[in-house]
Amino acid sequence: MEKDLDPQETAEWLESLEAVRRAAGPDRVEYLLRRLATSTRYLNTVPTAEEPAYPGDLELEERIAAYDRWNAAVMVSRGSKLNLGGHLATYASAAWLYEVGFNHFFHGADDQVFFQGHASPGIYARAFLEGRLSEEQLDLFRRETLGGLPSYPHPRAMSGFWQFPTVSMGIGPLNAVYQARFNRYLHNRGIKDTSHSHVWAFLGDGEMDEPESTAALTLAAREGLDNLTFVINCNLQRLDGPVRGNTRIVQELESVFRGAGWNVVKALWGAEWDPLLGSDELVARLGEVPDGQFQTFAASSGAYIREHLFQGLDVPYSDEDLRRVVGGSRAGHEPRKVYAAYQRALQHRDGPTVVLVQTVKGWTLGAGIEARNANHQMKKLTLDEFRVMRDRLGLPVPDSALAGELPPYLHPGAGSPEARYVAERREELGGPIPRRTVARRPLPEPGERPFAGLAKGSTQPVATTMAFVRLVKDLMKEPETGRRWVPIVPDEARTFGMESLFPTAKIYSPLGQRYEAVDRELLLSYKEAVDGQILIEGITEAGSMASFTAAASSYATHGEPMIPFYIFYSMFGWQRTGDQMWALADQLGRGFLLGATAGRTTMTGEGLQHADGHSQLLASANPACLAYDPAFAYEVGVIVRDGLRRMYGEAGEDVFYYLTLYNEPLPQPAMPEGVEEGILKGIYRYSAGGGAAHLLASGTAIHWALEAQRLLADEYGVGVDVWSVTSWSELRREAMSTDGVPYLRQALAGTEGPVIAVSDWMRAVPDQISPWIDRPWTSLGTDGFGLSDTREAVRGHFGVDPRSIADAVLKAVEE
Repeated sequence: MEKDLDPQETAEWLESLEAVRRAAGPDRVEYLLRRLATSTRYLNTVPTAEEPAYPGDLELEERIAAYDRWNAAVMVSRGSKLNLGGHLATYASAAWLYEVGFNHFFHGADDQVFFQGHASPGIYARAFLEGRLSEEQLDLFRRETLGGLPSYPHPRAMSGFWQFPTVSMGIGPLNAVYQARFNRYLHNRGIKDTSHSHVWAFLGDGEMDEPESTAALTLAAREGLDNLTFVINCNLQRLDGPVRGNTRIVQELESVFRGAGWNVVKALWGAEWDPLLGSDELVARLGEVPDGQFQTFAASSGAYIREHLFQGLDVPYSDEDLRRVVGGSRAGHEPRKVYAAYQRALQHRDGPTVVLVQTVKGWTLGAGIEARNANHQMKKLTLDEFRVMRDRLGLPVPDSALAGELPPYLHPGAGSPEARYVAERREELGGPIPRRTVARRPLPEPGERPFAGLAKGSTQPVATTMAFVRLVKDLMKEPETGRRWVPIVPDEARTFGMESLFPTAKIYSPLGQRYEAVDRELLLSYKEAVDGQILIEGITEAGSMASFTAAASSYATHGEPMIPFYIFYSMFGWQRTGDQMWALADQLGRGFLLGATAGRTTMTGEGLQHADGHSQLLASANPACLAYDPAFAYEVGVIVRDGLRRMYGEAGEDVFYYLTLYNEPLPQPAMPEGVEEGILKGIYRYSAGGGAAHLLASGTAIHWALEAQRLLADEYGVGVDVWSVTSWSELRREAMSTDGVPYLRQALAGTEGPVIAVSDWMRAVPDQISPWIDRPWTSLGTDGFGLSDTREAVRGHFGVDPRSIADAVLKAVEE
């Protein structure tokens, strides 16, 4: 036990806490202890006296920052002439947070930087100064139909520039954590040395309200991710109004991050505060002033500040000095303090760091914008405001240049000291950032053997979920590509039959396995390892999607193509984390999403919130997603094989696959000859029965259609054909894009009779193809809420059971 160095003081503290307990109860004591453990004084972590020497040419860097500030404001203001919008205040607030990074910390060859989305004008301005963008490109900001710059970081729109899409708030910080974790995963598995890689995430204090922003904090601490730094710009303002009007966001965030196990570095006050912060009374006041009031101080006169903040204190500043210091002296506007905070962050080991930096939103944009609630909505500066900004930044802009309608862009010239300096800094740090590069590295096609078993079929009932897992288990044994598979599951791996992977692939953990598994005597025991291949994320679909995104874009981020598959309850995919799936498309991710236990009627006993009847419809809306609903194991094999070819072969297409799989064990037939093209394009005739009508069925519904075919033949003498539709959405896309005869019509050519479509989805899923059906059309589906009952009862309720299908056929034939 640790020795008590001052027993008397300890006794006094315990006595005080006991008095609080008696007076206010144990909850109050717990609150006080928690506050003591998770927050520190409202001061900079690195005092001015301990700041390291600044390594750059500060005077030159200030001129560079001034050019970037100006050009960012000009770009947005020019675009606003066309009512295109844009954001001025975010970058103006955070400019030095980026400039110090660009000049001294961001390593082009190794680091990944998640830029705050609303700050993109400043990142474009920096690239303009570096010679990477032209004036013409800046003038096409938000004019993408003309090949211009996208409004925010969008890799799909600028595939050689942006690495990560971040403007859908909350996704950036979540993805940053899992990117840092995936870097370690690659390293520990011996795929790539990422020991020099660092992940930076630039965030806003308002963004931290998004639940995804803090969802993975404990994961980062638990796995000791000291390759990760969050930089949170605490300008105390959301998009509209204060982040915490009645409390203090910095202290709140400090408590949250410390409580989650992060190292916290605070950079709050500029150097001009130093003569004031020797007063304990003032420090205490600053720690109690609500953010809404401090925002008011930042925009008030010196007399008001003296009366309301410094009352009774000896202040060595005039009213004008107070207005200047309180109005704008923040650590985030001083490169020395930003540098000191970043260096302290990188010195920390065995865990992630968050840097909480205080700034003024809209800094340098003038009194009408700085610290104002409405500044996020201010899209342009007047020419008079540009003149004030020019004078404040000391830029060489003559009055004559500000006499016209549009202010000019500024560039010091390719051979100027500023241009040479930024080029030298980036060269020394490994090249430009942001930059996205794709190494052309096709993977060899797998052999025939893993697919042969599925093509052969099985008389023993097998669910398509299990068929997929068996296929991937065999593919993971391939000598050249097997180690590149990344199995991802949120929880319930055994539900999806993945326990068979545990003994050989093992579960990834940077800690290894420090315990004896309770099921260690079993053949399929739970096994964790530092070089484990399986990512079991716990009960977090959001975290699993972030993992998937990191793996799916590894071909560009690291030049290492990985093959992720993420298997989940289909109801908890597109419906729950669809925003991340759209961000995945934006990031040009590649891999396989598996909506297991799919369909509205296959989850017996689970009921409404487990019963998915619409994820295929949601997936169909994403242009990068190829959504399939395979009925048989051999269809799964054909689709996966083609996906590997398209995403990881010579073509290297920027698409990803969504396959819906079912948990109902059913006989798996052998693959008929010549159906591969139909499987991939979306439809083929599986069972010819007479052609009086045509049953189009997908997924598990094909078994109901086949039974209906038998009923119709045996009881009514009506012969119908059964068609397997593997993808309603791919049929629709092909029909919409072709100038010739759609494949759907080619497949049905030469047939007559009405068409009846049936699936375990709402009718809107098959109805996607109805415009290209040139004969009577009927669709059957599971519209409405899911129900808890037997499969047979629920299918009867929705009218998709074999008898209901037969009745629909008879009605259609009679008409």
